[in-house]
Amino acid sequence: MMLVPRHIPVLADEAIAWLAPKEGGVYVDATFGAGGYSRAILKIAGTRLIGIDRDRNAIAGGFDLVDRADGRLTLVEDRFSNLAEVCAAQGCAAVDGVVMDVGVSSMQLDEAGRGFSFRLDGPLDMRMGHAGPTAADVVARASERELADIIYIFGEERHSRTVARAIVAARRQAPITTTRALADIVASVVRAKPGDIHPATRTFQGLRIFVNEELDELHGALSAAERVLRPGGRLVVVSFHSLEDRIVKNFFAERGKSAGGSRHRPEIAQVAPSFAILTKRPVTPGEAEEAKNPRARSAKLRAAERTDAPAHAAAELPSWPRLSDVLRGG
Repeated sequence: MMLVPRHIPVLADEAIAWLAPKEGGVYVDATFGAGGYSRAILKIAGTRLIGIDRDRNAIAGGFDLVDRADGRLTLVEDRFSNLAEVCAAQGCAAVDGVVMDVGVSSMQLDEAGRGFSFRLDGPLDMRMGHAGPTAADVVARASERELADIIYIFGEERHSRTVARAIVAARRQAPITTTRALADIVASVVRAKPGDIHPATRTFQGLRIFVNEELDELHGALSAAERVLRPGGRLVVVSFHSLEDRIVKNFFAERGKSAGGSRHRPEIAQVAPSFAILTKRPVTPGEAEEAKNPRARSAKLRAAERTDAPAHAAAELPSWPRLSDVLRGG
């Protein structure tokens, strides 16, 4: 009996078309979720698949698919930035394709107990995995300036200082431990016009990205995919907001062109492109998919094909706030 997936990934058909899985190939679904991409890949005869997810609920939900895949699917609970190490542990020195759907999943958003949504009252958690500090810990311990930076940089909230000030004032009165409490605090100082997004949207996004170190993870996952893809292997990434898409776009742009010597420093060896960019412009959902799934509206897909050039050195990460630093100072 076929099971109906709990969640259909955005741009699923397009992602698989750009990945172009071939018979007998080895692939990585770096953000397994409900297994939508994995199901499609496994339809190709002889494919072997490694599915990675930091959420053990997603891994547990995929056990039935593992059983039906006849040994062709291995699920691993881990961060997708560790995909090179995961592949090595599975005996895969090189793979034919990597697909990733970046950000929080609809399953996580729809579960009040996970604390991702301001529309559902629940504990202020927001962790994609099940270990480490929660959003409530950050809200309780970060300084006003740190909170403002987190909300501004990762949430792109222009009222970040006002929001941070309100959070600090509120926590002096009582701990902020629920999503509704935080949403109410933000709504009390950020005014929304009719038709605008909820006033707490950007604050919740900023805290979620910060707690899960999502942008650092994405940087790491892209570099890891570059290292494990064999020549001709493809990397397909679906992202959902400008911060993620900018990272993917810049990564492909840097890896898709020659770099090195200049007239000022001609002694530097030329670095050959490690990727050939396949999508000159991002692929976006059509009207039908947007109508069926409003969460698809902001999605962008980018794809590139690995060349035979060596992987580039990993770039230094931006100097934005980091979870360990904020909690160490708290």
